[in-house]
Amino acid sequence: MFRPCIDLHEGKVKQIVGGTLGSESGLRANFVSERPAAWYAELYKRDELAGGHIIMLGPGNESQARSALQAYRKGMHIGGGITAENAKAWLDEGASHVIVTSWVFREGAIDFQRLNQLAQAIGKSRLVLDLSCRRKEGDYFVVTDRWTRFSDFTISRENLERLAAMCAEFLVHAVDVEGLCKGIDTELVKLLSEASPIHVTYAGGASSIRDLEEVTRTGMGKIDLTIGSALDIFGGTGVRYADVVAFNRGIRQ
Repeated sequence: MFRPCIDLHEGKVKQIVGGTLGSESGLRANFVSERPAAWYAELYKRDELAGGHIIMLGPGNESQARSALQAYRKGMHIGGGITAENAKAWLDEGASHVIVTSWVFREGAIDFQRLNQLAQAIGKSRLVLDLSCRRKEGDYFVVTDRWTRFSDFTISRENLERLAAMCAEFLVHAVDVEGLCKGIDTELVKLLSEASPIHVTYAGGASSIRDLEEVTRTGMGKIDLTIGSALDIFGGTGVRYADVVAFNRGIRQ
């Protein structure tokens, strides 16, 4: 299945090359939209594309995020700067789930006390853990702080089973291929399909409808795909939005 996204940076909807977030050479954006976030949320609501994510990349995005949530109440997840203190407020704003990563990873390690605190505050059924990762020495390590810092947490069956007891879903960006439109990380998709006991949304590198077909097949109904920069509504040429809507409708029938 396809899941939509709205990435916000400096108050605008953008598609960003993931590996450039926080880099010394500067952030690279594939696309900067002239349309507000709510326009995309209304589009997703019209086409019954639930479970997509809104990610606030840094400060200055709260207003756009709130307007999108109001446009599609309970239809999208929200991430970026989420903590135990503000998670409920974002759910009250209209998010169906909150997405958390950096707040539960501190100094390169996962803080299970914070994770438990958050799960108790809002309930695990409304919590999504962002396990976006990069490859190093043959393993996939979760990266935090806008994908600039490696944690000591690897994507493995043991680790995912432990975290699955505390959340509803995982969101995993393959940061090394994010925004490049050169194809998905098939090894990571296969690993997630084998190791995760709960649903996963994978993002990163998708360039064609064939990638959507492959993720759906490999994931055996457990992994959905987000397509960003390749999608025509984000200035891309590889995938038509109308085609991913039709793909989802075909699966539901």
